[in-house]
Amino acid sequence: MTFQGFPVDLISFFHDLGLNNNKEWFDSHRSRYERSVLVPSKEFVVSMGESLREIAPDIVVIPKVNGSLFRLNRDTRFSQDKTPFKTHMGIIMWQGYGKRMEDPGFYFHLEPGKYMVGVGLYMFPPEILERYRKAVLDEVLGPRLVKAVELVEGKGFLVGEKKYKRVPTGFPKEHERAELLKFSGLFSLDEGAVPDWVFTRDITDELMKRYTAMLPVQQWLLSFLYEGT
Repeated sequence: MTFQGFPVDLISFFHDLGLNNNKEWFDSHRSRYERSVLVPSKEFVVSMGESLREIAPDIVVIPKVNGSLFRLNRDTRFSQDKTPFKTHMGIIMWQGYGKRMEDPGFYFHLEPGKYMVGVGLYMFPPEILERYRKAVLDEVLGPRLVKAVELVEGKGFLVGEKKYKRVPTGFPKEHERAELLKFSGLFSLDEGAVPDWVFTRDITDELMKRYTAMLPVQQWLLSFLYEGT
């Protein structure tokens, strides 16, 4: 069945959690979390995964926490912010044979006042970052990457992320693709105020439009990671 949209209370729940970010409040509202966030998120993953198979037949879809659903608990061990819970919903479905955050994927995010849709790999692990930089200079992969970026940006979507201010040491600073050497990850992104269609059955079609438009970035990453050409 087609997903019928997220409950409006999902946004309200995260707003309230932001005002009461403690275990006692969450425990007393756990049933609301399960009803308004957890259950519909699992249903969304199943429905969205079926649609994504049209453009990504090998998509990995795991409708559970620590699978396609990011856990709500924050890792506070190395953070000054000790609030225990995230105040947003994050979902990812990915392609490849590695761990979910080491393979390119299709991301969806909701929080009070904001939504995000993304495709790609947000942060390259160190060994993949080095391979990526070499691929940028490659005479086959490099021009294909430029073309993928042009296609996605031409449809109005951001392609990022340029984290580094300088070209990395050991790479040519004057190379025609030098700006791409400054990237710490490769993804396309659409974000803005939460649209009304998030709460209706139109959500799947609307997201498919965006994922399809961003697909060249995803396809380049898969080619680079698993085919080498």
